[in-house]
Amino acid sequence: MRYFLEIAYDGTRFHGWQVQPNAISVQEVLDDSLSKILRETINSTGSGRTDTGVHASQQLVHFDCSQHLDPQQVVYRLNRILPDDISAYNLYLVPDDAHARYDAFARTYHYHVTLRKDPFKRYYAWYHSKPLDVEKMNEAAAILLKYEDFTTFSKVKGDTKHYRCNMYEAFWQQHGYELIFTIRANRFLRGMVRLIVGALADVGRGKLTIAQFEQMIASQDRSQASGAAPSEGLYLARVEYPENLFQKITQIKL
Repeated sequence: MRYFLEIAYDGTRFHGWQVQPNAISVQEVLDDSLSKILRETINSTGSGRTDTGVHASQQLVHFDCSQHLDPQQVVYRLNRILPDDISAYNLYLVPDDAHARYDAFARTYHYHVTLRKDPFKRYYAWYHSKPLDVEKMNEAAAILLKYEDFTTFSKVKGDTKHYRCNMYEAFWQQHGYELIFTIRANRFLRGMVRLIVGALADVGRGKLTIAQFEQMIASQDRSQASGAAPSEGLYLARVEYPENLFQKITQIKL
């Protein structure tokens, strides 16, 4: 039987989502914990791969299990053995062909910037000491919706077959000393959001004009990109699935 599990995590001490040699990952800790409470080997698949230091306020994973599980009991037992920086929220029984990554039609990321040095946000936001022109950053962000090829904002290494993404939303909001960037698309390239934020920050501090930002996108040239924003400000915030998929799912909210 296949299950979807909804989790959240503080990515500070993890080397990303995906299992890798000689480094601790969220996937490794989650699979080990599931295997212990279910007493069988569990290998999960996430809706997306977050990089080192990146957080998730919502991540969906699927895994197969030979048992019929009680969602409330599994979530309770899982939270008892998971470390404090990973939480399980909900468990869903799904069709055998449901896929956490390929069935998702949209993903939303948030990026947090603080304009005031805050010791309580040093692992959860990018401290930017210089003023940023939010109006210009929003004007530049809107340009992203005109494009589909984001080669400029991609890392060289990886198994990506193409660099096209359908962009649905991209905008900044300011709340006092905090800026939050929201970006929503059907898919994201590795490192893409942090590279976009880095370029938009260059627009905000006057280092890059809006026209130059658009030229950067249109160039499809990785060497034209600004530096990537730090990982600590980035959160995978929401993963969306078609309604007809969830009509088939037994949902039990806790």
